[in-house]
Amino acid sequence: MNDHRKFRPRRAFAFLFIIPFILLMSLVVMLLWNNILQAVIAVKAITYWQALGILVLSKILFGGFGHRWGGGRRFGMHQKLQNMTPEEREQFKASWRNRCNQWRQNRGEANVPQEQDKQA
Repeated sequence: MNDHRKFRPRRAFAFLFIIPFILLMSLVVMLLWNNILQAVIAVKAITYWQALGILVLSKILFGGFGHRWGGGRRFGMHQKLQNMTPEEREQFKASWRNRCNQWRQNRGEANVPQEQDKQA
């Protein structure tokens, strides 16, 4: 089988769009750092490669560049709620209200009123 052929467009996409995007974002980080942070908090200027390192470090620490940040989980939860019966949905919401109230009690906010769902 020729399964390796389906990966060629992905490689071309990576070289034509993703890598130049990362290099451009490194330039943006460097310019912002050197033009804003030097004036505001008096830090030293950084080079292009240091900016690329900061970009990589932020990806490691914060996980990605924002295109997938939680989107899959929210869509999955929305789909899960849509597939529930009204009784199951109410039970699910009640269990989450209970969890939030337990969290509030642990923080000392026990007397926060609960909102009732306005469904007819």
